[in-house]
Amino acid sequence: MKTNKSFLTLSLSFGLVSVSPFTQAAGFQLAEYSATGLGRAYAGEAAMADNASAQWRNPAMLTYLTGTQISVGGVYINPNVDVDGEVAGSIDAKSDDYVNDAVVPNLYLSHQYNDRLYVGLAFGTNYGMITDLGNDFAASHFGNKAKVETMEANLNLGYQLTPEISLGGGLRYITGEGHFGGSLGGTTLKYMEGDDTALGWQIGAAWQINPNHRIGIAYKSAVDLTLAGYAEGAAFGLPSPLRDSGSMDITLPATAELATFHQLTERWAVHTSFNWTDWSSFDQLVADLDTLGNQTVKVENWRDSYRFAVGTTYTVSKALTLRSGLAYDTSAVSDKNRTITIPEIDRTWFSLGASYAVSKQLTVDAGATYVYTKEAHIVESRGYASDDAAEAIGGQFVGDVSGNIIIFGLQANYVF
Repeated sequence: MKTNKSFLTLSLSFGLVSVSPFTQAAGFQLAEYSATGLGRAYAGEAAMADNASAQWRNPAMLTYLTGTQISVGGVYINPNVDVDGEVAGSIDAKSDDYVNDAVVPNLYLSHQYNDRLYVGLAFGTNYGMITDLGNDFAASHFGNKAKVETMEANLNLGYQLTPEISLGGGLRYITGEGHFGGSLGGTTLKYMEGDDTALGWQIGAAWQINPNHRIGIAYKSAVDLTLAGYAEGAAFGLPSPLRDSGSMDITLPATAELATFHQLTERWAVHTSFNWTDWSSFDQLVADLDTLGNQTVKVENWRDSYRFAVGTTYTVSKALTLRSGLAYDTSAVSDKNRTITIPEIDRTWFSLGASYAVSKQLTVDAGATYVYTKEAHIVESRGYASDDAAEAIGGQFVGDVSGNIIIFGLQANYVF
C-alpha cells in the first residue's frame, strides 16, 4: 500500500476516501463515523447508545446494547473550497472547488456475551483529508497536492461493573498511506509517498446517574505512523528521474471526549459534548532520507483544538425519532500558521436527522449537516526556513480561502 505524504496536508480514510480540510472536526480529524450521530452534530456521542456504532466513540456504551446488533452505512461529503490570491504581488493564484466529493463508509457489530460482558468490532476512520490544487496553480511551489489515507479496525470490550458504572476498552489497528507534492511550472519540487501500519488503543466509562441522566468519558491514544517510501524532486536535490528512499513520521493525535445525556421528558432528550484533540503534537514534517539525511518538509506548529456540541432528540412515535444539533470546532492553527493545502478555519455545524423503525429488528437512520466557515487570510511564506526556500523559488503568496460543506449520511441498523 503506497502513501503519499503531505508537505502540509494529510488525508485519511476507510477505503480510498477523499475529504476536505473543512469537513472534519479540526486539522485532518474526521468526525463522520455514523449517520445517526451526524443528525445531532455528534453531540453527546460518548454518552449515547443508539446502535452498534456507539462503540466507536466510547466502548463502554456497548453495555447498553442488548443481543447482537449490526450497523452499516456511509456519509457523503460535498465540499466547496476556494482559494484566491496573488503570487509575487501580481500573478493570479486561484483554484475553485479544489476538494473532491467523498463517501466515508462504516461497519459496526456488537454482541452481548452475558449480563455484564459485551464485545464489539468496528471498521471506520478517525481522520481524513485531501487537497489537490493542480499543476496550474500559481502558488504550487508551496504545495499543490497532499493526502493521507487510512483504514482502521477496532476490537472492543464493554463491562458493566455495577448497574450505574460501565467500563470499556479497545485495541485499534490502523493502516495508513499518504503523499505530498509541490511543483513549479509542472516541474516536481518535492514529492514523497509511503505507508505504514500501527496499533493504538481506546478506553471509556459511563456513569448512569439515574434513569434519565448519564455521563460518558472516552480517550483515544495517539498513533505514530512512519510512512516508508521514497522521495523525488529538485528541492530535495534529486533531478528527475532520481529518487531516494526514506520515511516520514506522522502522529495521529490523542483525543478525549466528555459527554452528557439528559432525558428531560418522555419525548425530549438533550445531549452535549466537549472534545479535545492534541494537535500541538503536530509541529513539523521531516523526511528521513537514506542518502540525503533529514530534510525539513514543512513547519506546522499546530495547537490543540476543541469542539463544543449540543443536540436534541425528539421521539415522535415508536417508529419515528427526530434529531438536531449545533457544534463549533476551533481551528488547529493560528492565523499565522494557516496554509493553502490545510486551510484550517473555525467551523460551525448545523445538523438535522431522523430514525425510522421499519420493523422491530430494522431501523434506518438519516442525517444532514451544513458546515459554515468564514473567509480567512493566508500568507506564505510564514517566516520559516522551509517556506522561505519555496518563496525564493516562486514568490510569496497572499490570498484568502473560503468554503462550506454539505454532508449527508444514511445507515441501517439490525438487532438479531
